[in-house]
Amino acid sequence: MYLLNRAQRHTVNTTWMIISLLLVAFLPFLLFIGLYLKSVLLLHDYSLGDLIFSKIWKPSAGKFGFYPFIVGSIWVTVVAMMITAPVCLLTAIYVTQYTKKFFLRIMHPAIDILAGIPSVVYGLWGILVIVPFISRYLGPWLGVKTMGYSILAASFVLSIMIIPFVLNILIEIFRSIPTELKEAALSLGATQWQTIKHVLVKKALPGIIAAFGFGLARAFGETMAVLMVVGNVVRLPKSVFDPGYTLPALIANNYGEMLSIPKYDSALMFAALLLLAVSLFFNLVMHFFIVRYNKY
Repeated sequence: MYLLNRAQRHTVNTTWMIISLLLVAFLPFLLFIGLYLKSVLLLHDYSLGDLIFSKIWKPSAGKFGFYPFIVGSIWVTVVAMMITAPVCLLTAIYVTQYTKKFFLRIMHPAIDILAGIPSVVYGLWGILVIVPFISRYLGPWLGVKTMGYSILAASFVLSIMIIPFVLNILIEIFRSIPTELKEAALSLGATQWQTIKHVLVKKALPGIIAAFGFGLARAFGETMAVLMVVGNVVRLPKSVFDPGYTLPALIANNYGEMLSIPKYDSALMFAALLLLAVSLFFNLVMHFFIVRYNKY
């Protein structure tokens, strides 16, 4: 009887594990299907090309052009990664190759604290520090008139937010490189920096690209902090000092009060569908690089 009960328990546990696995595996597809069904009303009346490439956003007149929001999201994300990438890469190299192990043990709690700070706190910090700095000092110094609420302000705040995420991945990538590889290069007469530049970075390159790709996907969907400092003006930005409007900010600003307007509600769901599609694309591409990194 004991063996029978044990076998039954094993069967139940296995069943629940399989159900959990299927739930996790199919959850992105369920999200995609749900958002698509909510977006059908808009897609029925407008072509995909008109929605993505139209510059006019006037819901009251039936104009749903997502191009300014897509461009605004791309501007903020790319500029944020341009700030984040060198900082994270150089920091990861320094703490894994030049400092002692106890320094890395000190760094990890600090990184975790940054990762755990709510995004609204970053947004408030951006309003109190970054926006005045751009409007009073950086803009006038460069001869640019700006209110401070801009693509650049959002990018600064966003770059600080994604540093812990990207940095943790890069540190683990460099720590996973066999020490024998470094010792072999040093034994052949290479300097410390030559070993890092020509051996370690080359070995870790697929993982580095994947880390930056995951950072891009994470940054592209960030909402609250960006919403608070980006300006939320529906127009195509011409420089980083211009205000912009991102897809996540569009959804957060309008969703609650627009539920009673079916086509507007469908438009916001389509914006969420675009975000999900971009995120899935980046994650699939970066997964390819991780597989390649683990293979070699």
